[in-house]
Amino acid sequence: MKARTKKILRRVALAAGALAAAAAIAFAVALFYFDRQVARQFEGRRWTLPAKVYAAPLELYAGLSFSPDDLVAELERLKYRETTELARPGTYRRRRGRFEIAVRAARFADEQRPAQIIAVTLERGAIESLRGADGTAIPIFRLDPLLIGSIFPIHGEDRIVLTPEEVPPLLPAAIKAVEDRKFDSHHGVDAEAIARAMWVNLRAGKVEQGGSTLTQQLVKSYFLDGRRTLARKLEEAMMAFALEARYDKRDLMTAYINEIYLGQQGDRAIHGFGLASQFWFAKPLDELDLPELALLVAIVRGPPYYDPRKNPDRARKRRDLVLRILAQQKIVTADAADIASKQPLGVAVRPSGGYYPAYLDFVRRTLRRDYKEADLTESGLSVFTSFDSRAQIAAERALEGELDRLDKVRKPPEGKTGLEGATVVTLPQSGEVIAMVGGRNVSFDGLNRALAGARPIGSLVKPFVYLAAIETGRWNATSVLDDTPIEVPLSRTKVWRPQNFSRNANGPVSMVRALSESLNLATVHLGLDVGTGKVAQMFTRFGVDKSPAPLPSLLLGAVDLPPIDVAQLYNGLANGGFHVPLRAVRAVVNERGERIGAYPVKVAPVAAPDAVYQVDRMLTYVISRGTGRAAAARLPRGLVVAGKTGSSSDLRDGWFAGFSGTHLAVVWIGYDDNRPTGVTGSSGSLIVWQKIMSALDTSSWQPPMPESLEDMPIDYASGLRVSTGCSQDEVIVAVPRGTQTPFMAGCAPPPGIVDWLRGIMR
Repeated sequence: MKARTKKILRRVALAAGALAAAAAIAFAVALFYFDRQVARQFEGRRWTLPAKVYAAPLELYAGLSFSPDDLVAELERLKYRETTELARPGTYRRRRGRFEIAVRAARFADEQRPAQIIAVTLERGAIESLRGADGTAIPIFRLDPLLIGSIFPIHGEDRIVLTPEEVPPLLPAAIKAVEDRKFDSHHGVDAEAIARAMWVNLRAGKVEQGGSTLTQQLVKSYFLDGRRTLARKLEEAMMAFALEARYDKRDLMTAYINEIYLGQQGDRAIHGFGLASQFWFAKPLDELDLPELALLVAIVRGPPYYDPRKNPDRARKRRDLVLRILAQQKIVTADAADIASKQPLGVAVRPSGGYYPAYLDFVRRTLRRDYKEADLTESGLSVFTSFDSRAQIAAERALEGELDRLDKVRKPPEGKTGLEGATVVTLPQSGEVIAMVGGRNVSFDGLNRALAGARPIGSLVKPFVYLAAIETGRWNATSVLDDTPIEVPLSRTKVWRPQNFSRNANGPVSMVRALSESLNLATVHLGLDVGTGKVAQMFTRFGVDKSPAPLPSLLLGAVDLPPIDVAQLYNGLANGGFHVPLRAVRAVVNERGERIGAYPVKVAPVAAPDAVYQVDRMLTYVISRGTGRAAAARLPRGLVVAGKTGSSSDLRDGWFAGFSGTHLAVVWIGYDDNRPTGVTGSSGSLIVWQKIMSALDTSSWQPPMPESLEDMPIDYASGLRVSTGCSQDEVIVAVPRGTQTPFMAGCAPPPGIVDWLRGIMR
């Protein structure tokens, strides 16, 4: 019996040994497999650096019109905090009109600026002086360029990659205390923590505690999907073992800090503490206080569940728990934790610089012409743009506010989406795009209507019809046009019968009135006389890639363009007749701080300046007495602007494009499904445009008049010349010198004066 028992035990031992050997071999093979997989993927992704995109910095200098409130607003936009002592960068101290600012270190296209202290003194609405900490005068000083986004390739993930030296020492200590206290001693998996979590969850009847180590969390984020199966857990454990075997703890902690998921903004996933600090608090990680850092560590457990913007009470409870743990673990003092728990969450309303997917789309479009995808997503480039956060905020607020108002008035049918819109704001002289809104949900990274939303432009085409006419030398602002019904044969069976918006015909009208009031019949008569081919050529001359078909309907805007192309067209009117390609990127700098790409202004004449000036002068009357007059009373007093309304057939699209002396803005409003809006360009888009222009620090349109032109007072309705003050409907237009225009009856000066005036003109 004993021999038999020994025999059985020996067989069991052999089987167990064989099984153990097989398990060991399987474990070794699996570990080798996962080690290779981990090495290939982890090493490849660990140090990839996305391109960072920056806004244009605000330049301060003595004499700049700037109030103390303006400076406070700018510092708050950059998330500087007012303090009594300048303890660290990102703070400022104010004594009435004198500011001492501890500016952060910052990179620009042409230099790396160290952190320093400057003093700014403001008096009577302007900067009186700029001085360094030693009292030396500073000629010009640039505030920090705002980070507005980055270009990262993997599944919409965005992050700011930090080196170990850039991580505050408190952060890894807090992460280990809350998430994995045995991080420094385990080898990737903590069996005791897993058992403890299983017991807690069994007693609670639900998942209340996890047993994953930081290394396992890193594996989940790097390599695995969200499935919760036994096979996936085993795979996770093997990968954690492999990571721990290959890399030291400092590397793993740095990777965790850069990788962990910490929030969501539309389709944009916020990864890593570097970007999370900007996203939640709008400032760099090394400027966070204890309660802010504790909140970030709290969010790790479940970003959607502990979202401090959506669930502030829940987030606060979790933050306070983190603070208690830090005090219990002697990482911070009990007093510090208690004081921190009494602080508000301090979450920014929106991230630093926000996230501007429409504008970033335009940046990507530019960069991808010159750089490979890998250069943009892995090489640590810094991209400096012309983006102006003040203009962007003005455009967003104006568009969102007007769309909300219109939806309340018109109330879309049940199941239908509300109105949509898009805006583009540029600096016409340089062609720089400073703001762009692609839809009413400004943070949604989807359809960018500013770039891709091609829609019929309606009457926005008319200035180019009139420009083509003026270029022939046969027409000017005083010319009388025929605003009468017309029939245009399109085929043997089709006849086009355009109509004015009012359904009325006005008979003979002046060119300035026809353009200001957007009279269709007068425009069609003129355009057919000039030739639709010449009008079509205007599009390519002014920068649109392809000319539209030269059909009669083109004269009333039957051509589809996105707002960015409309901005390109009108940019040439706003700058006096030059093609300046629209651009967003000013310079590109590599990881070593070397400038590797520049985007200089390119200028080419496309139309005679005197012809463009005449059209632009007429477009100022669109605002003062034409279809844009609804905006005149709301614009800043004395501001001279020019522009044009546009509406497509059945009011499916409403447009306004207009400019001041320094800015151009284009606005489109419509439905995505192309149904009628019931809103004209003047009752929707014009209001948005007016609000944008009113918010900008802009100047009047008042370029010098070309020497070949002269002012002429005429009667607005008839185009007849008048003596100044004779007609109650007088306007002053620009015409070629020597233009002979009949005087209005009763408004001609005595013959001798006419001859005397002609002599002076000669």
